[in-house]
Amino acid sequence: MKISEITFTAIDFESAGTAPGKTDAPVQIGTCTWSLTGNVSDTWISYIHTDQDITWSAQKVHGITHDDLRDAPKLMLLWPSIKRRLKNKAVVAHGHGTEKRFLHAFPGHGFGPWIDTLQLSRAAWPDLPSHSLGDLCKTLGLEEKVTAIVPEKTWHDALYDAVASILLLEKIISDFELQDADISTLENTDTREWRKQRY
Repeated sequence: MKISEITFTAIDFESAGTAPGKTDAPVQIGTCTWSLTGNVSDTWISYIHTDQDITWSAQKVHGITHDDLRDAPKLMLLWPSIKRRLKNKAVVAHGHGTEKRFLHAFPGHGFGPWIDTLQLSRAAWPDLPSHSLGDLCKTLGLEEKVTAIVPEKTWHDALYDAVASILLLEKIISDFELQDADISTLENTDTREWRKQRY
C-alpha cells in the first residue's frame, strides 16, 4: 500500500524506570494521528496507575510523581482507547522497543506495521551527531511546530514526544519524496552508512 493512502498513529510511553529485581512499568501514554491528506489530529494523553515506585532517575527525566498517578487508570482499563487509536493504523514510535514491550500487556493485539523514526532518521541523515528525538527536532527546525500543536507540554511528556515523532516522519516523507512509495520503504530502513560512521 502507498504511504499516501495510510493513516499513521504515533505512540509514546513514559515509564517508572528500572529497579533491581523489578520490570519497568508505564506511567503515561500519549498518541496522535496523522496522514498526508490531513493534519495532526486526535491527540490523546493519559497517566497510568502503577504500584511500582518511580525511580529518581526516571522522575528527573519526565517529572511524573505518584501524586500525578493517584486517580489514573490502570493500563488494562485504557485498552478501548488504545485499540481505537492504533487499530488499522501504521504505528509510529521513536525507538519502538519500549512501546512494543508495554503493549505486550495486550497479547495478540495485531497492531502494525511499526515505523521506527529512530531507524528512519539514522538512514536519512547518517552524518548527524545525535539521533535523539529532541536533537533531531531542534536540528531540523521542528520544535516550534511541535509546541504549536501541544502548547504547555515539553520533552519527555508522552504526548509531546508522540507529536514530535509524527512530525519527524512527515519531514522524512516530504524531504525524500516518499509519498508514492510502498509502506515497506518505511519499515525496512538501511542504516549501514550510520553504522559505518558510528563504529
